[in-house]
Amino acid sequence: MPETKPRAPSHLRPDTAKWWLEVVSDFELEPHHVKLLTLAAEALDRATQAREAIKKDGAYLPGRYEGSIRAHPAIGVERDSRLAFARLVRELGLDGDAQPSRPPRIAGRY
Repeated sequence: MPETKPRAPSHLRPDTAKWWLEVVSDFELEPHHVKLLTLAAEALDRATQAREAIKKDGAYLPGRYEGSIRAHPAIGVERDSRLAFARLVRELGLDGDAQPSRPPRIAGRY
């Protein structure tokens, strides 16, 4: 049976879909890894969307009270999405030779 070429999820941005396909082609992934990869790609897209909103609106917006300012809500979205992306990539082990940034979990301990 011929192997079918995987397709990136249609909701991903073109650059992110290209990255997703490169990873699927370069690594042997189990089905649950593909799901983690998709979550990482979605987090990357969300960070990009947030960064675009900040660029458009500015990092600070008028606050509730006259003369006050507040941070753009997308700043938190961008931060959280970047962290999620980094953690998912680490979980997938896509860095290859990278040294672990924390000691491995000891089985049976939480």
